[in-house]
Amino acid sequence: MATAAVAAAAVVAGGVAWGVGGPASSGGSAAAADAPLTVVASPVPHAQILEYVRKNLAAKAGLKLRIEVVDDYVTPDTAVEDGSADANYFQHVPYMDDFDKTHGTHIVSVGPVHLEPLGLYSHKVKKTAQLGAGATIAVPDDATDEGRALKLLADDGLITLKSGAGTGATVQDITGNPKRLQFKELDAAQLPRSLDDVDAAIINGNYALDAGLDPDRDSILLESAKGNPYANVLSVKDGHQNDPRVRKLLKLLQSEQVQEYIRRTFKGAVVPAA
Repeated sequence: MATAAVAAAAVVAGGVAWGVGGPASSGGSAAAADAPLTVVASPVPHAQILEYVRKNLAAKAGLKLRIEVVDDYVTPDTAVEDGSADANYFQHVPYMDDFDKTHGTHIVSVGPVHLEPLGLYSHKVKKTAQLGAGATIAVPDDATDEGRALKLLADDGLITLKSGAGTGATVQDITGNPKRLQFKELDAAQLPRSLDDVDAAIINGNYALDAGLDPDRDSILLESAKGNPYANVLSVKDGHQNDPRVRKLLKLLQSEQVQEYIRRTFKGAVVPAA
């Protein structure tokens, strides 16, 4: 699997990676149909998938694709909101909706592409039953992924959540905790680096891949893809959904060729959503 450095190097080699705030096309439905489309993406798997599209499919579809690689969960939406990028590909709808609500942005999905199952990882135990009393678990600190992480633990019986807590659950919603687990809330990008300091960490799929972790092989608990609402989507600023370049890109990302690339490359760690 590609690491962040490999993915970024591949994109730079293609002449398409540069800092957010650089020249983007005017964006939206008013942009020329043949203008380059600038998409902000997380390194793995998002930028890697986009690079596959750029190298193998975009030219034939008449699409000029620029890829901006970033490693945080804020820049992609703010760049699309302020017009320095045309679209982004890094997030699921629950996160996007919460970001819009808390930041006053107007980001919308144009369609799902893939799912990255959330996983529990540890350098100290091989299965959840080995977690001792008072073990420390690191979880994402953003509003939607923290609830998603706690649900993963609740589904395994490690904790019980208050009825109706939903995707916005926090550690304050834990009503049962027989192992007296302790929770450390961290920025999602920091979770792989926390593994030596905690007993286990729940890591987002793209950051697991970025750190060289194989969710199927290395996780001790893995989220089910069946009926999962957390598919990663291609997103734009509201009003730009019908940009013909965006529609072209979505069609390519949802194509059987890209779905097969995802299955072949990530072997279950990333699965097609379309």
